[in-house]
Amino acid sequence: MIQPAQSTGFSTLKPAYSSRKLRDTTAVVLKEPHPTAKTSISVNRYGSHPSLDHIVFADVLTSRGRRDSLTRRAGVRMPERITVMTRSNRPGVLSGAMVGVMLTASLIAVFYLAWRLAGLPFVAFDVFDWMARTLPGYVIAFGIDAMVSVIRALHLGPISEVAKTAEKAMAIVGLLVTGAIAGAVLFALLRAFRGNYPCLFGVVVGAAVGAPVTLISHSVTQTATAGPIISAVWILAAFLIWGAALGWCYRRLSELGTEDVARIDRRRFLIRLGGATAVITVAGAVVGNLVGRRRREVVKGERWSANHALPNADAAVKPAPATRSEFTPLERHYRIDINTIPPAIKEDDWRLKISGLVESPLAFTLDDLRGKYEPLHQFITLSCISNPIGGDLIGTTRWTGVSLQRLLPDLRLKPEATHLKLRSADGFFEVVPLETVKADGRVMLTYAWDGVPLLAEHGFPLRIYIPDLYGMKQPKWIESIEATNHLEPGYWVQRGWDAQARMKATSVIDTIAVDMMIVQADARTLIPIGGIAHAGARGVSKVEVQVDGGEWREAQLRTPLSGLTWVIWRYDWPFQKGRHTFTVRCYDGAGAPQIVKEAPPEPSGASGLQSKSMMF
Repeated sequence: MIQPAQSTGFSTLKPAYSSRKLRDTTAVVLKEPHPTAKTSISVNRYGSHPSLDHIVFADVLTSRGRRDSLTRRAGVRMPERITVMTRSNRPGVLSGAMVGVMLTASLIAVFYLAWRLAGLPFVAFDVFDWMARTLPGYVIAFGIDAMVSVIRALHLGPISEVAKTAEKAMAIVGLLVTGAIAGAVLFALLRAFRGNYPCLFGVVVGAAVGAPVTLISHSVTQTATAGPIISAVWILAAFLIWGAALGWCYRRLSELGTEDVARIDRRRFLIRLGGATAVITVAGAVVGNLVGRRRREVVKGERWSANHALPNADAAVKPAPATRSEFTPLERHYRIDINTIPPAIKEDDWRLKISGLVESPLAFTLDDLRGKYEPLHQFITLSCISNPIGGDLIGTTRWTGVSLQRLLPDLRLKPEATHLKLRSADGFFEVVPLETVKADGRVMLTYAWDGVPLLAEHGFPLRIYIPDLYGMKQPKWIESIEATNHLEPGYWVQRGWDAQARMKATSVIDTIAVDMMIVQADARTLIPIGGIAHAGARGVSKVEVQVDGGEWREAQLRTPLSGLTWVIWRYDWPFQKGRHTFTVRCYDGAGAPQIVKEAPPEPSGASGLQSKSMMF
């Protein structure tokens, strides 16, 4: 703080710093009322040396009721430019939020480009994945149900694809919101501290945001292939520069003042800043996307389905037109997991580690599992427990792997071992009773679908299949198996989902009168209605269709691909003019009927009957 003499002229001011310490040709001089008859003048770190070319002068009434002014004195070089600014019109919270969003958009683009080019962390996804693992289970369940409901109501496309896109969008929006809040907080602090040291305050804010983000990214490690030290340094450096840029923007906006012309200059600065950040954002996104396309995974090898007929190709019952594909293409198989992007695992570095209650720890390579054990091939239908009635979070393909039952002797378990705890690369885990493995040779460690290695998004290099259970009990990206002597709740069970997760009998109407000309139809015209029915490993013994609440009529069943897959059903309905409602139900292999009472997917899987209406 510098006190002038009784004269209000600036010629009596002493420099705040010596001239050789000055870093810029701009000084901010703020004049405010003072309890005494004197006027206090607060200067920022650039000082108020008379050789400065520009002074931002706050024209504020003194305690004596008059405005002070700059006066010239002979022999003293005065500033070439003077800007008048009042304290109340310094850049505020709204300006800070706007600047924060613009700079954060560019930061996200830079993170994205560095992720694609160098394998550095993409923190937006890492933070989102960390939140998905940290939030209470009921919050996650609510979010899943809400997302699925919106996707289905708006017919946005396949649930799993749209959901993953929505998750990525939410991750990016979340970081933008964080940037807006940080910018608003910084501008508010600088406003309270009279605009002193803006870049220093900005660096502090950058560190306050960057430090926890660095720790979160390190704990998740989902997106980075670079080393942890390099990743941490990169994240911190990026956020420190981002924070300094926020502070610089505040200083530039402050220098522009609040007069009419200066206001126009301020708007121009924000427009130019927006244009610059938009260019950086678009460039980073486009280049990163092009690099990502070049690196996009290509299925290695020829698929089994490309040159083999399905085992039920000669079945007498043919699917009704537009029934979903009996054998799901890999690209259309649903994907639900706890990651915005799948873990990237290199086969040469991967080992299946066996530990716990074993005679001695050991490890298997993927070649060990492929070459030392007879492969087991099974046609399997897998469904997500979050799948609503009639949803598409279900698929059927040919699984290849090694029976866990056959692998057990080589694990050399101790007698007290009762359970196997499977851990995944993404932190997911599940516990399987040994008695389940010993009783069912169909439990398998899977390394291929449709004759080719698992895609990264579907669990490469290894996942498990356990008959009759929803996908929430079947880990992907398996890295280790630990033999234990107790049962413990798995990942989703800890978050409130059903401990058993047994698939419920479900039937779905896929199609009604598709590809038919019914203009001249009469009672002799048969309208094909069809869909799928599924009851896990229990099979389906019967499917029935009801029209307008009338009598239940049995549908035809196509021979399934195996006892572990869904069944295609078909019902040829005698045409009747008007609007009609069709309802379907099924019975599992033991004759147990499908549950009629409606229930949401959380916590045990959806139940209820599906109906569809159509005007003829």
